[in-house]
Amino acid sequence: MYEPNVVGDWQEYDEEHAGLRVRVHGLEKADPPRGRDDAAEGLTYVRFRVTVENRATAYYGIHLEDGQLDIRVGPDGESAFLDWRNSQFIEGFDVYPLRRVTAVLYAAADEAGLSRVDVQVQLKVDDEWTHRYLWSGGIDLHGPSAGAGARPDSVGEGLAAQVASFLREETETGPGSTG
Repeated sequence: MYEPNVVGDWQEYDEEHAGLRVRVHGLEKADPPRGRDDAAEGLTYVRFRVTVENRATAYYGIHLEDGQLDIRVGPDGESAFLDWRNSQFIEGFDVYPLRRVTAVLYAAADEAGLSRVDVQVQLKVDDEWTHRYLWSGGIDLHGPSAGAGARPDSVGEGLAAQVASFLREETETGPGSTG
């Protein structure tokens, strides 16, 4: 069963991109540095980072722009607004061995949906598309960030446990089954 990464977890690539890994981290409420976009009126901004690390012996050319990210919020997975004007993407950067490169991204969505945030990333490495990976997290609007990268202390806590439980139930009962 495929389970999404938790915000803060590293995802390792294998085969043709062995040694390369990526993570979504630093999910928090934050105002954009160049001011709000008019299209985000009435929405709450969040900031997150996508970091690519090279643990291989050769360098990789990394490209990550707005069309390679999909941000969904809330229980129904509604699309969030990605503010490309305020975001700092990775555009054709060569990541040498034992080096990292980070994109800082700003998105906006209805505040009620921020308790569940899914970020899907598909890198372009040396002009080849990689596999898409998903990170799940959220912002607890009444306390610290649930997407701060820490795992829950017990099995029943946190968004990651809820996602894993939901996926397990769907696998056991089948889609659309009444249980």
